[in-house]
Amino acid sequence: MTAPTKPPHNTSATTPDGVGLHSPVIDWFEDHARDLPWRRPDAGPWGVMVSEFMLQQTPVTRVLPVYEQWLARWPRPADLAKEAPGEAVRAWGRLGYPRRALRLHGAATAITERHGGDVPTDHAQLLALPGIGEYTAAAVASFAYGQRHAVLDTNVRRVFARAVTGVQYPPNATTAAERKLARALLPEDEPTAARWAAASMELGALVCTAKNETCHRCPIAAQCAWHLAGKPEHEGPARRGQTYAGTDRQVRGKLLAVLREAEADTPVPQSALDRVWHEPVQRARALDGLVADGLVEPLPNGLYRLPVTRT
Repeated sequence: MTAPTKPPHNTSATTPDGVGLHSPVIDWFEDHARDLPWRRPDAGPWGVMVSEFMLQQTPVTRVLPVYEQWLARWPRPADLAKEAPGEAVRAWGRLGYPRRALRLHGAATAITERHGGDVPTDHAQLLALPGIGEYTAAAVASFAYGQRHAVLDTNVRRVFARAVTGVQYPPNATTAAERKLARALLPEDEPTAARWAAASMELGALVCTAKNETCHRCPIAAQCAWHLAGKPEHEGPARRGQTYAGTDRQVRGKLLAVLREAEADTPVPQSALDRVWHEPVQRARALDGLVADGLVEPLPNGLYRLPVTRT
């Protein structure tokens, strides 16, 4: 997420309930926004896109070093597109969910082939890129190009759920009602809408957090429906927990680590992969999943490598 240059914002903008939120949240953002590399002018649209791929389900602190290394190595989409997809997986390191690396490589290739190497400005063209979904297309259009789009990540959804709907947490999956609310909350002019998208996201990341929220620091606490209701406990479906130890995801990570640490184009024997996990059935299932996802290429004689073939 990035932040366009500060525009004169519309202080009369209101929520559907008539409570003004834009000005206090944007003013708070001006004073408290973190200085992140993808928010700086020199990041450009490609830097914004890379950050959005990396930040999905991954904390900023883990993303920062990988992001810096990635942009130093591949400052433009064409630089990444000319590499084998396995190099994107290798550079992804331990960010997790490594299919994002393949998707980012696919998007860079499409940008190079279809758009002359420049990240497209049009929302529909962004959405047509491989690996780009509703959220990422809106985020890049808004944060890189200052356009008016509803940008709904987990942080924004939580802010809206509390401030407007009056519940502690949003649904597990984004609903049509949330999208309608987000569109209703958008300021009319594009620069302010883009600023609002960045500001509401930052508020959820720093103040209106999932746990241990700091309402005394919130610029809209006096208007927040959940806070005014006495912060009632969540009564909806159980929130999905994140488990890792002992899961197939952990095994996949261990197998990929062996392949990443091998020299480029150097295949790894099955025996080296067998040593990283004791349970053979789960290990085989994890390896089969990596192959099916295009993250690993099997070779003759029981050898494996990161993908070289472009999909």
